[in-house]
Amino acid sequence: MHEVKVPELAESITEGTISDWMVNEGDSVNEGDVLLELETDKVNVEIHAEHSGTLQNIQKQAGETVEVGEVIAYIGEGTEEKPASGAEETADDPKGENRKEEAADSQPEEKTEPETPGDDITASPAARKLAREKGIDLRRVRPADPMGRITVDDVKGHTEEPPAKKETPRQTQPAAPASPAQEADPAKPVERVRMSRRRQTIANHLVQAQQNAAMLTTFNEVDMSAIMEVRKRRKEAFKEEHEVSLGFMSFFTKAVVAALKKFPMLNAEIDGQDILYKKYYDIGVAVATDEGLVVPVVRNADSRSFAEIERDIAQLAKKARENKLSLSDLQGGTFTITNGGVFGSLMSTPILNAPQVGILGMHTIQKRPVTVDGDKLEHRPMMYIALSYDHRIVDGKEAVSFLVTVKKLLEDPELLLLEG
Repeated sequence: MHEVKVPELAESITEGTISDWMVNEGDSVNEGDVLLELETDKVNVEIHAEHSGTLQNIQKQAGETVEVGEVIAYIGEGTEEKPASGAEETADDPKGENRKEEAADSQPEEKTEPETPGDDITASPAARKLAREKGIDLRRVRPADPMGRITVDDVKGHTEEPPAKKETPRQTQPAAPASPAQEADPAKPVERVRMSRRRQTIANHLVQAQQNAAMLTTFNEVDMSAIMEVRKRRKEAFKEEHEVSLGFMSFFTKAVVAALKKFPMLNAEIDGQDILYKKYYDIGVAVATDEGLVVPVVRNADSRSFAEIERDIAQLAKKARENKLSLSDLQGGTFTITNGGVFGSLMSTPILNAPQVGILGMHTIQKRPVTVDGDKLEHRPMMYIALSYDHRIVDGKEAVSFLVTVKKLLEDPELLLLEG
């Protein structure tokens, strides 16, 4: 019998939530087969079988939280049950006589649940205990497990059903105050859905970023005429040569890297009473997925070409939407770019991606009247950009100068090619 344990995931990850079992109890598995999917704070991880055999005794069901190193199932041969403690044969008891006595002693305790002829109830010990406390007949509980095993969640779900007409002694006690959802107008239905682990992590991360940093945002606007003209002229040849589209993100990434080199404080990190100046440029790019926002990282962006940056971003975004990002794709990062403009955002104040001290927000492009050459009015494609920064180590002067540098580089792509 082999234990199936939650493997070591990453230094910062100590637990996860079982998203789904890919196999059921009694199924045959081969070494390397995917047993289940584990949802962690950052990514979903597939857990593979380390041995071949039959999956037995699933200890944790989908939706339950598990810790690294915890046993969640067993793999054995045939259909044998998980061996009880002390059940192995020894040289002193080759015939297992002591085991027979122990089994006889334990019989009364195993039959504490009421039995009905022909009714075989399979339930976890915790589920049985909760059912006894709630006065619930396990025969009336509908299991979610296709194998028929009743879990604690099944019992909890049963308690939410309307009570039976025959009241138990516990039901004669004063009822607890109804929740707001129970008191709601039936004509205004409300659905309660538990946040995913990742959504909870995102929420906590953003709140901590606001609580632990002196966050401030400065704004500017960029005339996108020059970049749009370059893209219009070069997009076909660029895609034919590099097999990837020439988007805005490569221009912004190059501009950010050039500005970070001039203002290294925005590429730094606070470590206690020290400032860590990072001499490398790993740029995080925020990607929206169904499970929430993730920020995969383009490594060594300063040495990447436009085509390489576009290719990296496209690949990372695809992996994010297919839920195939690895932890290494998300770790690190010295500065972040987020593009709310793809959803139509005109202006926003992005929240820092701690422990980074700067994040650049891009927004939608709109044609607006702009004064050109001092007295001429033209309609130009304009974009508002926003820089949120940690005022603890970044002063307003550096922040504004950084954003002005980004603006100048974007409005003059030739200068961007020279300095980026």
